[in-house]
Amino acid sequence: MAKPTKKQKLLADLDREKLYSVEEALATLRQFKGKFDETVEVAMNLGVDPRHADQMVRGMVSLPSGTGKDVRVAVFARGDNADKALAAGADKVGAEDLMEDMQAGNLDYDRVIATPDMMGVVGRLGKVLGPKGLMPNPKLGTVTPNVERS
Repeated sequence: MAKPTKKQKLLADLDREKLYSVEEALATLRQFKGKFDETVEVAMNLGVDPRHADQMVRGMVSLPSGTGKDVRVAVFARGDNADKALAAGADKVGAEDLMEDMQAGNLDYDRVIATPDMMGVVGRLGKVLGPKGLMPNPKLGTVTPNVERS
C-alpha cells in the first residue's frame, strides 16, 4: 500500500463537520502551501433575497497585495478635482479633450473614474466604454466627487 503524503496526513486531521471561523480557516489553509499559485473559493450565506432590488449584493474588492499589475486610470474631472486626481496618481485627467481622445480609439486604460458633474460628457461615450467594461458606475464607486480616494 502507498505511503500517505504530507498533505493527506494534514487532511486526515481536519474535522469535516466543524464550521471554522475565518481566522481558523485561514490558519488551516496556510498549512497546505503548494509549489504553485493557489486559489481559494469562499461560499457565504448572507441571508439576503436576490429577488428584492434593495437586497442585491454587488461590490468590488481591492486585494491587500494587489494583482501585481500597474493600473492605468483616466479621470473625467474639472478644476480642483482634476488637480486632486493628478496628485493622487491618475494617468490622464480631462473633460471634453479626454472624451475626444477616447472617441478616437485611445482606450488603453484599466479604469475610468468620473465626477458626478462630468457624467453628461461621459454619457456620450457609452457605446465606446460600455462594451469594454470601462463605463463609470456609482455602484462600483467609479462615479464619485472624491476622486483622490478612488
